[in-house]
Amino acid sequence: MSREPKADAESESASPGDQPGDMPGALPDALRAELIAFRRDLHMHPELGNQEFRTTAALKARLERAGLTPRVLPIGTGLICDIGGEPQPGRPALALRADIDALPIPDTKTGVPYRSTVPDRAHACGHDVHTTVVLGAGLVLAELAAEGRLPHPVRLIFQPAEEVLPGGAADAVASGALDGVGRIIAVHCDPRVDAGRIGLRHGPITSACDRLEVSLDGPGGHTARPHLTTDLVTAVAKVATEVPALVGRRIDARSGLSVTWGRIESGHAPNVIPQHAELSGTVRCLDLVAWRQAPDLVHGAIQEIADLYRAKSEINYIRGVPPVVNEPVVTELLRDAMVARRGVASVEDTEQSLGGEDFSWYLEHVPGAMARLGVRTPGEHGVRDLHQGDFDADEHAITVGVELFTAAALVDAAERSA
Repeated sequence: MSREPKADAESESASPGDQPGDMPGALPDALRAELIAFRRDLHMHPELGNQEFRTTAALKARLERAGLTPRVLPIGTGLICDIGGEPQPGRPALALRADIDALPIPDTKTGVPYRSTVPDRAHACGHDVHTTVVLGAGLVLAELAAEGRLPHPVRLIFQPAEEVLPGGAADAVASGALDGVGRIIAVHCDPRVDAGRIGLRHGPITSACDRLEVSLDGPGGHTARPHLTTDLVTAVAKVATEVPALVGRRIDARSGLSVTWGRIESGHAPNVIPQHAELSGTVRCLDLVAWRQAPDLVHGAIQEIADLYRAKSEINYIRGVPPVVNEPVVTELLRDAMVARRGVASVEDTEQSLGGEDFSWYLEHVPGAMARLGVRTPGEHGVRDLHQGDFDADEHAITVGVELFTAAALVDAAERSA
């Protein structure tokens, strides 16, 4: 039975040195409770990429209630909202980005009141937390702006379809989400980091991720006479096992180029050699140079193995996302903000992940950085990993994320005004 995470574990899990300092923008108790309820409502009503109409409407209504003017993206889901006025030349905005879509997997948690009510849909990557954090930061910053305490504008970006390659970030950029933006920051839930802490890294923090679909065809036949057929089962097995090894020997191993299959399908009867086989999977790598070389390398390796077994191959290589490469100055902005809020011990170094993230598309246009947001309850044993049906987050992370972003907005404004 899953244990419901603490609604806000600050009193239990945060040490005295982790308490927010005197900087304005701390999260009020009433808003904290509202945000937890908002996150749970999103969690109960997950929506897939480009279908986030309920989520978009809920965000729009809450921002409008705060006196703000959110703008729904032209694609119909997702929105942007400026706080402290629109960006002007010499007065660029700091953008806070959240992704709002869910995953097409069942929610398998038990014992929590906010389990998904939608069959085979779940917020199993923490996007409901990301969304709530940016909403909360926006509401707090709107209060500061009304008091004249936000000298530079902030833009909230609630982006759809992060889980749909090549990602909804490209659509958001095309819709003008970065117009007037000078820097952009984001968080991503990390179930291996305790709530109350964040992980930071200069340079690449995620990896490139592409999708690969392969079809093999040939004359089938009876398993008694494989010499008269194209033995597609053997061919697809060889492609599955040999292509990753072959690609790994044709590029610098330090690039971390990895071909991993998620689906293989062929045949219907034990004594019939089929005429068609399919594989699909992902291609991941650690650096941009390898990412640019990957399509040609993978195509060549598949064709080589298929030809060896006289199979006709059709390859659909779907470009996904490049690595998220954290810009050092913006990374240090996040570090300074977190230290100002919760002390030096609240920041830890993190490693580069092989996961993909379309936040990378924003970084093709403006400098930015992503932090790992700890969502593990301190002292909890085991990890409820991302993209698993039992994933959940310690909701103290919402407080931490909101106060990280509000502090970052104030530190950014102070740096630009200096």
